[in-house]
Amino acid sequence: MNQTSQTTQTALDPPRYTASAQALHWISAALMFFVVPCAWYMLSLAREDPARAEWHTIHKSVGVLILVLTVARLVWRGIKPPPPMAGHPNPLEKLLAEAAHGLLYVMLFVMPISGYLGSVANGRAVNLFGVLPLPTLIAPDKELAHVAHLFHEAGQWVVYLLVAMHILAALGHTLIRKDGTLERMLPKWLAK
Repeated sequence: MNQTSQTTQTALDPPRYTASAQALHWISAALMFFVVPCAWYMLSLAREDPARAEWHTIHKSVGVLILVLTVARLVWRGIKPPPPMAGHPNPLEKLLAEAAHGLLYVMLFVMPISGYLGSVANGRAVNLFGVLPLPTLIAPDKELAHVAHLFHEAGQWVVYLLVAMHILAALGHTLIRKDGTLERMLPKWLAK
């Protein structure tokens, strides 16, 4: 293969994320797109409605799953680092992309942990899908519950912003730059 065809092949087929990284990413995304409307629906129900408690359990359980998947994603990134960014980003673009990804990972910890702390500090146990009780690591503390709730409530807006930026960046790379960024995170059969 000559130099030109190697360059063309690299440009047409940039390095891809592993199938495991892709699966963890898309499962996490699906859970995030479920947990938000779940919370909105839960909060729309009257406090005395028994369905509200059921939806609260589902919301907390999905939050725990997101946290577990986030840990798995970070462990996998340590084992199998992600491929270099597609295209030729300038240093500022690279810094902004890494900062946005890093902050999104931080928020994927902050949201479930603040939700857990808010519940437990309020004296409410967290049961994974109503079946598996999680350990209660702290005693009830109304002040901590209040602070955790504030973090959880404010954090949702940070997550919305970061996810919107993430989606817009992926669309920009796909529709404007056409550099293969999105395709790197799609299974090969879907990226074609």
